[in-house]
Amino acid sequence: MRFDLTDLRLFCDVVDEGSITAGAEKSALALAAASTRIRNMEATLGAALLIRSRQGVTPTAAGRMLLKHARNMLSQAARMREELSAFAGGLSGEVKLLANTNALTEFLPEALSSFLAAHPHMSVDLEERLSDEIVGLIAEGVGDVGIVAGTVDVGALQTYPFRSDRFVVVAAPGHPLAARDRVSFAEVLEYDVVGLERSSSLQRFLVSKAAREGRPLKARVQLRSFDAVCRLVEAGVGVGVVPQTTAGRAARTMSLAVIDLADDWALRELTIVVRAEAELRPYARELVESLRA
Repeated sequence: MRFDLTDLRLFCDVVDEGSITAGAEKSALALAAASTRIRNMEATLGAALLIRSRQGVTPTAAGRMLLKHARNMLSQAARMREELSAFAGGLSGEVKLLANTNALTEFLPEALSSFLAAHPHMSVDLEERLSDEIVGLIAEGVGDVGIVAGTVDVGALQTYPFRSDRFVVVAAPGHPLAARDRVSFAEVLEYDVVGLERSSSLQRFLVSKAAREGRPLKARVQLRSFDAVCRLVEAGVGVGVVPQTTAGRAARTMSLAVIDLADDWALRELTIVVRAEAELRPYARELVESLRA
């Protein structure tokens, strides 16, 4: 059985993306070449690795077994490259970091800038995901390090504290909620909301919370950043749910009312998660230490 590292990386990317086309793009391969590699892997194994449908692809039982071993082998290969690179004039490598919206927008830019400045041969592949998705992906070995909300069940993953923040409501001074000191999310759902784009993990989180209230989230407009959300809130387009750190910064230059959100989930203890510190590659371990500091 001859599967090279390119085959294994491609297979992992195809499963992660749920599509041969998207997996090929992620692996920087032409679609025809990627399809041929997958077919050759199945022919070599003598069993189907993927279930193909109009919705995409999912791994078969054999595919799930291959996926498990492929992730381990790719991780070991990356560890070997990093450790051997020390003999060629310094460590080099890449860390896969998964983070929720709050961590990604409010805390990681500053934290990562200092880490990358101190490690010029290192790169960080940063991806935004929901906290519960991150837990599963770290457990599966898809990512090296994750940052999640402290409220999620992390199972057997090893954890470290990262930062604390909370969500608040921002409104224009003339809005009906502006005179309130504290509101519930159910009350917020009475009004138009200025939010992040649909693909953001926070927006998906808020939509799920609205569904639990049995109400729709009346998204008037969806934007790419919290600062843009605050600017449109100031213009009276709707209210927004943003991190307190964002609201405090925006309120220094914008005319905004900041209202506490009463729901328990508004308090956000952000947590670093890894499979096990002993399994971390050298740079991933250094990144964790840097984030904790």
